Amino acid sequence: MAKTQTSLFDRHILFPALGASLRKLDPRVMVRNPVMFVVEVVAALTTVLFARDVAVGGADLGFSFQIILWLWFTVLFANFAESVAEGRGKAQADSLRRTRTETQAKLLAGPGRTPFKVVPGTSLKVNDVVLVEAGEIIPSDGEVIEGVASVNEAAITGESAPVIRESGGDRSAVTGGTQVLSDWIKVRITAAPGSTFMDRMIALVEGAERQKTPNEIALNILLAGMTIIFVFATVTIPSFAAYAGGVIPVVVLVALFVTLIPTTIGALLSAIGIAGMDRLVRFNVLAMSGRAVEAAGDVDTLLLDKTGTITLGNRQATGFRPIKGVSERELADAAQLASLADETPEGRSIVVLAKENYGIRGRDMNQLHAHFIPFTAQSRMSGVDVEGSSIRKGAVDAVLTAVHASGTAVTPTGAVQTLRPLVSMEAIREVQAIADEIAKTGGTPLAVAKDGRLLGVIHLKDIVKGGIRERFSELRRMGIRTVMITGDNPMTAAAIAAEAGVDDFLAQATPEHKLLLIREEQAKGKLVAMCGDGTNDAPALAQADVGVAMNTGTVAAREAGNMVDLDSDPTKLIEIVEIGKQLLMTRGALTTFSIANDVAKYFAIIPAMFLAFYPQLQALNVMRLASPQSAILSAIIFNALIIIALIPLALRGVRFQAIGAGALLRRNLLIYGLGGIVVPFIGIKAIDLAVTALHLV
Repeated sequence: MAKTQTSLFDRHILFPALGASLRKLDPRVMVRNPVMFVVEVVAALTTVLFARDVAVGGADLGFSFQIILWLWFTVLFANFAESVAEGRGKAQADSLRRTRTETQAKLLAGPGRTPFKVVPGTSLKVNDVVLVEAGEIIPSDGEVIEGVASVNEAAITGESAPVIRESGGDRSAVTGGTQVLSDWIKVRITAAPGSTFMDRMIALVEGAERQKTPNEIALNILLAGMTIIFVFATVTIPSFAAYAGGVIPVVVLVALFVTLIPTTIGALLSAIGIAGMDRLVRFNVLAMSGRAVEAAGDVDTLLLDKTGTITLGNRQATGFRPIKGVSERELADAAQLASLADETPEGRSIVVLAKENYGIRGRDMNQLHAHFIPFTAQSRMSGVDVEGSSIRKGAVDAVLTAVHASGTAVTPTGAVQTLRPLVSMEAIREVQAIADEIAKTGGTPLAVAKDGRLLGVIHLKDIVKGGIRERFSELRRMGIRTVMITGDNPMTAAAIAAEAGVDDFLAQATPEHKLLLIREEQAKGKLVAMCGDGTNDAPALAQADVGVAMNTGTVAAREAGNMVDLDSDPTKLIEIVEIGKQLLMTRGALTTFSIANDVAKYFAIIPAMFLAFYPQLQALNVMRLASPQSAILSAIIFNALIIIALIPLALRGVRFQAIGAGALLRRNLLIYGLGGIVVPFIGIKAIDLAVTALHLV
């Protein structure tokens, strides 16, 4: 869905945005943007006065007309910026709508798979139970209560690879509009018509439910306050002019007022917020509110699950550690035999390691009439019986217990009889010592035994993702503390945390421990982000300032979080923080630019207004503008055009850099502060030359 990139000025967005710009002139819409609403009011006022002057034959009608025209352009350009930002979201929402079909549902009336009646999907109510079989579309959001199936979720994730959905656990949630590819499932409906995940997603993507964030509201209040101050400043000017024996036309006063107030950031503020959410959507993350995006930019503490986030999620075999009297090749051969039918990533890695290190190739087990022993939670072992030998591989304590049991038998009278000497205590101590050494380095030991004889230990290692240490260093430079959360024992957790470079870790974590850690951080005044996918993560997701729920997770987790990752990739939490910071950086940069470029405009318009009364102000005409009228018109034209020029930056965002707050402030002042002063001097002078050459005044 969100993998496709939309051009900043795609014609399918541009033309609808032009029409939307005109519709947004409705004062009931404009009032939500105080600065631009005031510009619209003064533009309407000067238009009425111009019509009166035309009727009575006023002077300088051409000059007044141009000023009024550019005032309206200023308002329209602001609306255009917002419309383009909204248009990108609407284009994505339309693609989502096309994925939805009017589905029929098999509503079950009893506990079995029959009887059922076919009803429209839109008629389903919460707690209804439906049957969905291979090839059918899941009619609404729900939770699998029976069965297991392969589901195509490309409609919401953009990925064609199917996923497994089954009852119980953390992969029971299903989304309406996705398709069952194999088998069947019973789904209990959890969403009312019109409030499904897809419905909410469409509304959020197209901006229909976007509310202003606290920071936006605060900035709007500041801009409104500055506007009111300049209203009072402007209305006092005629009295000064009268005192000097002159009159300043209303249209000139309006031009001064519009160039004084922060129209640039006022015009782009809404577009920046919409674009921030849009960047997340294109990254396949759905933010339930703009507040969540902003909070991500202010995060102080980042809680990261170890498995799948910091590590690859699949332990890999990295070495064979035989005991005395056993060769590495003998251990590797037995380990490979026990793993040939093991389809887990760990099992496959053992087969590959034995082949790469010792040239031991897989054998055709059908010809050997091998009997494989699958892994179970009770035995905690797997293995193979082949050619009269019995090989077992598994948790160290489980293998030791099995080896001990293999040397005894129960007689008909119930007595335990020793069949042969038990494995030596020296071998047991050696295996345990190797296992402890592996555990201390953050690895997982698997013992291997053959025919009741210990051979050694396989070293499985959680592979820390490449480059993750550098990313944590970047976060540290940004002032963000990283905490790894894992169910491992403290010894293993400490080793992985040290290798990954996180600041702290929480071992043997339970839902209560996660919740307590978040509350402790928040009590210190910090903002906390975390991700999760299970029902047991729901309390922590709800408590966190930024809670990213995995789309593959349970309904409870998705409801508790304020963001949903459609790709279910926990590592995105780092990118989400970066996108949030980019949003705040963009807003700060353009606010700095807006205020700075107002300073330059003062040098153009103020000397032009008062030069007739105070010739000494000619010294402030540093741009050497051709005439007072040219200066005023050039400033008002620049004021409108700079909005259009900055739309790409507002939508794309400033380039993210992992730097501290102090360095960021200096960077903004240097680039956007200094740039905001220099650019208007160049722009206004260039427009003045064009205005003069075209004899527009």
